[in-house]
Amino acid sequence: MEFDKEVDARGLNCPLPILRLKKALAELQGGQVVRVLATDPSSVKDFEAFVRQTGHELVQQAQQPDRTYEFYVRHK
Repeated sequence: MEFDKEVDARGLNCPLPILRLKKALAELQGGQVVRVLATDPSSVKDFEAFVRQTGHELVQQAQQPDRTYEFYVRHK
């Protein structure tokens, strides 16, 4: 999937992946996509809650074989 910005939050625990995502979204325009890589298992629920509360769109999420979570969030 194509993305406009990437955030590497691997090794960081809650709430840092969400804070890094927020910062990245602030630098983007509506419709642009941020790819976030995270290793914190709780980030799955955190990202779902974040997009529900903010109106951004969680376009795709996946878990890689190395236990890295990959999220694609589209700016509203």
